[in-house]
Amino acid sequence: MPLDFPRAWVEFTDPADPRQMFRCDLTWLTSRWTCIYGRGCRGVLPGRPDDGCCTLGAHFSDKRDEKRTLRWAKRLTPEVWQHHGAKRLTEEDEDGARKTRVVEGACVFLNRPGFPGGEGCALHAQALREGRLPLEAKPDVCWQLPLRRSYDHVSRSDGTEVLVVSIAEYDRRGWGPGGHDLHWYCSGATEAHVGDQPVYRENAAELEELMGPLAYAELARLCDARLAAGAVVAPHPADPPRDAAGRSRRR
Repeated sequence: MPLDFPRAWVEFTDPADPRQMFRCDLTWLTSRWTCIYGRGCRGVLPGRPDDGCCTLGAHFSDKRDEKRTLRWAKRLTPEVWQHHGAKRLTEEDEDGARKTRVVEGACVFLNRPGFPGGEGCALHAQALREGRLPLEAKPDVCWQLPLRRSYDHVSRSDGTEVLVVSIAEYDRRGWGPGGHDLHWYCSGATEAHVGDQPVYRENAAELEELMGPLAYAELARLCDARLAAGAVVAPHPADPPRDAAGRSRRR
């Protein structure tokens, strides 16, 4: 789908901090996107559908993110991690940014199809085995995608300043200049807008981690109200069509 289309936004003061506001993309958060890795995902590079969005490795948000990921890597065994024993787990890209190492064309933590321990992210699977949330084990960019949090310091006309935190769709542009050339990308693809729940419900744990519990609760209330209103203004173009009451009709 095109990158530019009408979107509905909502703004509200952070219940936990009156010095900041949240600006949230209701079009995205009430859409029916869901991760379809292993269920029709085409991958971001041609000829590598089994890599999903793991082909390029994961860039760390900071040193804490890297250290946490590596601590979880120590929990992995050869039975559950295909590349157990790899000498290096991290590397730098051409700009010197730290990231997970790419091994045989994809992230070192990605188990390939046919691996007896199961395919997909070894860190993700380990968290589930331990009854933990995958966001505790994976690099920040991995569990946040395709949610995007950004910050803007805004000076108001009366001279006051406020931090505006935006919660929106991590579309192709989020990948930088090369994003427009991705072979396929899920957030704007109709194949991935088949979730049983809207994004704000299916990704509740991730949104609560990004926003805090009080702000997420307010967001969920506003999203509930949007959907309860019936006909939704500015729906996501990749979503299934809606009936007269605003309910999604599966393709």
